[in-house]
Amino acid sequence: MDRYVVMGNPIAHSKSPQIHALFAEQTGEAVAYEHMLVPREDFVAAVYGLIGNGAKGANVTVPFKLEAYGLSTALTERASAAGAVNTLKFGGNVILGDNTDGTGLCTDIVRNCGVALNGKRVLVLGGGGAARGILLPLLHHNPAELVLANRTVEKAAILAQKFGGDGNLIASEFAALDGQFDVIINATAASLNGEMPPVAPSLFTSKTLAYDLMYGTQPTAFMQFAQAQGAATRDGLGMLIEQAAESFYVWRGVRPETAPVFAALRG
Repeated sequence: MDRYVVMGNPIAHSKSPQIHALFAEQTGEAVAYEHMLVPREDFVAAVYGLIGNGAKGANVTVPFKLEAYGLSTALTERASAAGAVNTLKFGGNVILGDNTDGTGLCTDIVRNCGVALNGKRVLVLGGGGAARGILLPLLHHNPAELVLANRTVEKAAILAQKFGGDGNLIASEFAALDGQFDVIINATAASLNGEMPPVAPSLFTSKTLAYDLMYGTQPTAFMQFAQAQGAATRDGLGMLIEQAAESFYVWRGVRPETAPVFAALRG
């Protein structure tokens, strides 16, 4: 069986082994996938150890996505744009770095939620690495306007300048946001602490999809706030599964069905 791992620190909580086991069972691919706890100073050695032992690829999570980017000898367009790598594919003398996060998000929104991004007004909250990884795939869906908001506008402006050539991307600070949005994506870390980004309730309507990149057994503070404004909500479990499916496709050339996996994990 071909070996794959998910590398991180911490890593025991990861659902990736369960997801990929279900993908392998469904597709009949001979895949063995496991956790790999990597000491924070040993990422590069761990990757070369995997290659030396015949592994075919790896997923990379916190805190190693930037190191994976630097270690890659070839990058996909979306990994280059994100400045971070969550998927490594080993073959010959090449370490291919990819980033499937943004594609996973867009697939979950458009296909699973049935919400079009084309021609819509979309808001992304947060100017960090999570936001950076999703901007190019969002722009490829041709929203009428993509607003990137951060606590300070300077950080958002840097990303708007970088990605602005790919579509209508506007930088803002939270306090300056106005109007209403069709899709609002929380890419801040606020949900990790049970907090809500400082945005006005007037941004949400009953037709808004409020999407939190975080996921858990209970709605996040952002989701609860959006629900109070009448908005539809979704957490990031679907994105997690869809980005895993995209990684599986990068490695195996086979695209698994995600709906039964989502049902299994949500259940």
